[in-house]
Amino acid sequence: MSAPLLADPLGGPTDPTVIQHQRTGQWWMFYTQRRPHARGLGVEWVHGSRIGTAVSDDGAAWRYRGVVEGLDPANTPGRHTHWAPEVAWDGNRYHMYLSWIHGVPSAWAGHERHIAHLTSPDLVRWEHHGFLALGSRYVIDAAVATTADGRVRLWYKDEADGSTTHAAVSQDWHTFAVEGQVIGGVPHEGPNVFALDGWQWLIADEWCGQRVYRSDDGVTWSAQGRILDIPGSHAGDRQVGRHADVVVRGKEAVVFYFTHPHWGGSNAVEAQVGALRESTVHRARLWVSEGVLRCDRDVPAASPLSTGRGRP
Repeated sequence: MSAPLLADPLGGPTDPTVIQHQRTGQWWMFYTQRRPHARGLGVEWVHGSRIGTAVSDDGAAWRYRGVVEGLDPANTPGRHTHWAPEVAWDGNRYHMYLSWIHGVPSAWAGHERHIAHLTSPDLVRWEHHGFLALGSRYVIDAAVATTADGRVRLWYKDEADGSTTHAAVSQDWHTFAVEGQVIGGVPHEGPNVFALDGWQWLIADEWCGQRVYRSDDGVTWSAQGRILDIPGSHAGDRQVGRHADVVVRGKEAVVFYFTHPHWGGSNAVEAQVGALRESTVHRARLWVSEGVLRCDRDVPAASPLSTGRGRP
């Protein structure tokens, strides 16, 4: 069964992304470290967040490592909001695409959101390259992958366009040309893109599970059903799986996601302090059967992710 994977000291790990360290072979998890027990007038508990890290030798047993330093631009003193890190390896260095908000807002609306680009040689030291020009001042939740045409694409949530998924394309991981909306329909967030069984897949968080999309080129997408909408058997994994990341290992994959174990989904949680706001990170198994993405949340707790190195 999918027991919680790590003990975060603040009790608020969300938006996990997992990558294998190219030198050591260890698995590294980066995540938004919310502050569920912070007292404020509004939603400060989801703002002012740092990026937490955890490491694992096998992808099953994780230990907290601390927060990532150096993620703010040099000319912005004070505390700021860091969300939803996307971390990828380009063959030479690591890239982080980080959702960044100035300060610690007490309300959702009225605050610009940007995606910062940083690079690192070792997942520890990060160099800030500024904010991506994506045609909107309200963009969060970046995902990056190489598509069938050999180019790098970035997918992200544009809150100014009904909280839908947009895409941009790049030749160098640094400068992106906006392509526009690629997933419309109902509002959603947290897109994640990966290749499995000859297809490219995109999952997006609709707050009632992850909507699945399939593509043969990573550019145009067709919708399937949902995953992570059915509860797992563990007592802490009974709510929908939120904002996820996928690691592919051969013919199968592992999806890392978070959930609020004590909260059924009512917005009233924003006004409360403590357990209802707490979150936990879990993992589930993914595979493809007859062209459909399948999911099983009840992964044995001690099941290793892999002993090999590199992230496909």
